[in-house]
Amino acid sequence: MTAIRTAELLSIGTELTVGETRDTNAGDLARDLTGRGVVVERITALPDDLAAVTAGFRDALARADLVVSTGGLGPTPDDLTREAIAACLGETPAVDPALDRWLRELFTRRSLDFPETNAKQAWLIPSATAIPNENGTAPGWFVERGDHNLVVALPGPPREMRPMWQDWVVPRLVARGLGRPLVSRTLRLTGIGESAVADRLGDLLDAGRRPMVATYARTDAVDIRIWTHAESSQAEAEALVDATEVRVLELVGDHVWARGETTWPAAVRSLLEARGWRISAVEIGLRGALLGLLGEGLAETLAFGETLTERPAPHDGHPASLEHMAERVRELGDSEIGLAVEARPRGGDTAVTVAVVSPDGSHRETRVVFLDGSLGRGRAAIAAAAVLLARLRAGAEDAAP
Repeated sequence: MTAIRTAELLSIGTELTVGETRDTNAGDLARDLTGRGVVVERITALPDDLAAVTAGFRDALARADLVVSTGGLGPTPDDLTREAIAACLGETPAVDPALDRWLRELFTRRSLDFPETNAKQAWLIPSATAIPNENGTAPGWFVERGDHNLVVALPGPPREMRPMWQDWVVPRLVARGLGRPLVSRTLRLTGIGESAVADRLGDLLDAGRRPMVATYARTDAVDIRIWTHAESSQAEAEALVDATEVRVLELVGDHVWARGETTWPAAVRSLLEARGWRISAVEIGLRGALLGLLGEGLAETLAFGETLTERPAPHDGHPASLEHMAERVRELGDSEIGLAVEARPRGGDTAVTVAVVSPDGSHRETRVVFLDGSLGRGRAAIAAAAVLLARLRAGAEDAAP
């Protein structure tokens, strides 16, 4: 039986190709397959056109061990996934009696008349097994072609697709030899752009290297992924990734703030919880960008949060310095950390000043981030989170026995 090493994903539906619906299924499936050591070679969106969908399956089957489609399993004439698979494989679909009974019972239970157009949802071809759908009326198809490649057809709605994939399809693919062992590390960077990261990494990014190193520009970070399949042994693959990670850290380690899928609030919250601390924050000129980035994720460690459009005038004999405001919100929230952040335009970019007051002392820092407006405010919030995280880590290191 041939191992499943490669896959292609087909997202079917004109609503995708005209931009009316955003495709989340392909991303979910690609992440899952990649994590299981399968190389996803293509992701293709196809309109509700029989010739286009049939060609999509035919081309994908010529290249990949596994083809997974989502969408096109409804009852209407423009739902053409079953017809396309049957045409591609030269098989004739027919109503499966067990599926037909199940489908009609669904309508009977709801005291609804059964539209005969729905009967196509009970179709099977000889090489297909029905994938149960507990959340809808469209069973999927699991198509096995002897020792050849596989086709999995799933419905488009994510609430139907995801449990069918995880609970029914994946166990059967694993039994067929899904993927191969994979060793992967992700480093999350801040304060540096993707092009600058690429310049520092140099030939580590060359195609064909083992392990592979790739950069990804995210909204909240630049990620570096280091990965390789375990060709001979897991230990050998881990040693390769370890050695490359050491080299990457030598080149860009000063910008690494987290690993894996860690988020900014998760990174901050873990340090606060480790010391039993809470934080209070005030942001000025950020229009909620900082509290939007951190707030909900900080959970119970956020004692107080306030958004101001401008810095208040001096009062009670105190200048409205950021340090004073950080101390003031610290008192209001009865918390150990006070954070005050102010953003203001600067020549097309955004300057952000951060004041942190804690039992470890007081710290003030100004950074300039690319662009102004909403994009600048978002980057300013990330810069402020980076300053806060660095201060918390420095304090934790000083406090360590």
